[in-house]
Amino acid sequence: MPTRMIRMIYALLLSSVFSVFACANNSSHDTTKISASVSEGDGDVTLTLPAGFHASVFAENLGSARHIAVNSNGDVYVKLQGLKDGKGIVRLRDTNGDGKAEEKSGFGDFAGTGIAIGNSYLYASSDEEVFRFKLDASGNVADPDHPEKIVTGLLSRHEHEAKAIALDNDGNLYVNIGAYSNSCQVQDRQKGSPGMKPCPILDSAGGIWKFKADKPNQTYGDGVRYATGLRNVVGLNWNTQTNTLFVMQHGRDQLHDLFPDLYDTKQSAELPAECLYELHQGSNCGWPYIYYDQVQHKKILAPEFGGDGKKTAGEDAQDPVFSFPGHLAPNGLLFYTGSQFPEKYKNGAFVVFHGSWNRAPEPQAGYFVVFVPFKDGKPVGNWEVFADGFSGGAQFTASGRAKHRPCGIAQSPDGSIYVTDDTKGTVWKISYGNK
Repeated sequence: MPTRMIRMIYALLLSSVFSVFACANNSSHDTTKISASVSEGDGDVTLTLPAGFHASVFAENLGSARHIAVNSNGDVYVKLQGLKDGKGIVRLRDTNGDGKAEEKSGFGDFAGTGIAIGNSYLYASSDEEVFRFKLDASGNVADPDHPEKIVTGLLSRHEHEAKAIALDNDGNLYVNIGAYSNSCQVQDRQKGSPGMKPCPILDSAGGIWKFKADKPNQTYGDGVRYATGLRNVVGLNWNTQTNTLFVMQHGRDQLHDLFPDLYDTKQSAELPAECLYELHQGSNCGWPYIYYDQVQHKKILAPEFGGDGKKTAGEDAQDPVFSFPGHLAPNGLLFYTGSQFPEKYKNGAFVVFHGSWNRAPEPQAGYFVVFVPFKDGKPVGNWEVFADGFSGGAQFTASGRAKHRPCGIAQSPDGSIYVTDDTKGTVWKISYGNK
């Protein structure tokens, strides 16, 4: 049997496996199977995508490629979590339209995760600060050696330290400040240690802060705590259809490790949900006092605060608009506004799952991009695996030894999307039809 035919069969089987996984782990959103084709990409893995889509390696070996932004002239900017050759941002340019970056240049002497483009500026974050670079009329960074510091002094205690960012349409900058804790215990991640109430972490972390996008040298005192009760957000995106901020929260860890009398290992692998929230100023999502159980479809009192896995709580906390199985690590979020993809994708959400490390002894999971359809600004129907194969195969996924861990996602002016990988520094371009 020809090698390509074998790969096609493998791709279809793999798609069905993950459809079953999604259905089994999220009873409120039964997922349907999708037809898949082997991408025409190159590199050391083969991606599987819905029929009609294809992928190619746009760039590789960039370093720890986290979030990504695309300018109106097609230039691609990638933020690196660690400096490479002394630089923390990479600019990629496809000069001949072949879907690959022929030009690559670095600038910015700070590492980090967040990057965004708005109002003729490129914004980028370290773990403590947010900077911006002026873009000239041609779309080039005008002065790459002298960025303007917009926010400084943000808390970073080496746990959930990534400062993911987003811009709205009214000149505001949103910054995630992750909680330096799993569940706000007196002794973090220690069996039997009680939770602190009120949780002191929420004063300066565990939420989203809003700043002015054009005001230099802002600190906490200049910003507004826009939303609280969010353990850690890496994927966030401004939804232009609803004119609101959506975020994906990383749910808490170690229910069985910390409370073995209340949770078995399977429950601990699947709970709590990874949640998609629509935020407004003053939103409270409930961490650390509650978590969302996607099996029971309820907000559950956290065991550190007297919960037993069944007691409900959080009347003052909002419900997620959508939920996924636990510990998949949502690191990227994009609302698709292009016209290249079929109509079903218009205004829907792509979520990039970085992949789990803490589902043992159950198999690890994730390392894929999923799609959630939206209508009138609300999720409708099922979620489905859109792009898979980043890990290198089922055995690499189950063991957590993924070859690539997808992280960031951005839309190109032509309606294609880019997906980054922070393990080997690969950027894929995913297109539909003849693009």
